[in-house]
Amino acid sequence: MLDLPRSARLAAWGTGVLTGRVPVAGAVAAVVRDDEPHGVRWEDDAGAGPGAGTGDLAGLLGALAGSAAGAGAGGGLDRLLLVLPVPGDPRGLPGPAAVNVAALEAGECVLLEPAAGPGGEPGGGRRWALVPQVTEFGSVWEPGALVRWDVHAAAPRRVPESSGVAESEQELRVALATATRALSTLDVARWREEAADRIAAVRDGGLVRDALPPGFAPRALRVAQTAARVLAIVDLATEDDGAAITSLEATSRAAALREVGAVARRALVAAVNAPAEDAAGRV
Repeated sequence: MLDLPRSARLAAWGTGVLTGRVPVAGAVAAVVRDDEPHGVRWEDDAGAGPGAGTGDLAGLLGALAGSAAGAGAGGGLDRLLLVLPVPGDPRGLPGPAAVNVAALEAGECVLLEPAAGPGGEPGGGRRWALVPQVTEFGSVWEPGALVRWDVHAAAPRRVPESSGVAESEQELRVALATATRALSTLDVARWREEAADRIAAVRDGGLVRDALPPGFAPRALRVAQTAARVLAIVDLATEDDGAAITSLEATSRAAALREVGAVARRALVAAVNAPAEDAAGRV
């Protein structure tokens, strides 16, 4: 089965909490899974925000839900947005520098910001970035993870994500074909027997049941699943160069996989953020 990063699950399920579609307990269970209970730490620059006095994810989401309910229909509801930055592609990061560095190191973060106005203009009020710090322990047979969400003060996004779900779906078709060809050419199953099951799971599997909350739009769900598949293929195909491959072939494949990985990250961000962005007037 395919899965999504913790930040993707927090953004999707957290938005469900803010819109009243899912309970806090259900969202926490979907984000935490088999991890130890997730902690929350407010950095010195974050100031006082919803849930600043809480130390765990349940307290934070509960405080956000209360803040959203108190805002009523005035358009002041907070929203959770996914960002998946990598070195060389910091798209979606808001700044300041400390936030961007932490998010790039983690490879993921969630932005908490006021909903945009009716015309799509940025909402007023403070913004925060939630960056996961993950410490893994145990063994391959009994893995475990300690997760703490560090909350930083964030600036408004300078360049919001430009791709919508429909555009991302079109781009993903090409990316999936390219990634699949790269994996077939590499043929890792032939020279690494332990990879055969992983390849089968990537090619045939769907998203795990609780990766996204109930009621997710069918197209956004489809895009998220395809993006997760492409990213999993890229991970597999870049673990090794494989047998009998020239330096030129390896360089060419790496460049192609970097591009399809970027397409998949943008598509996953568009799919996960679709409910929050649609609420701000985007299609």
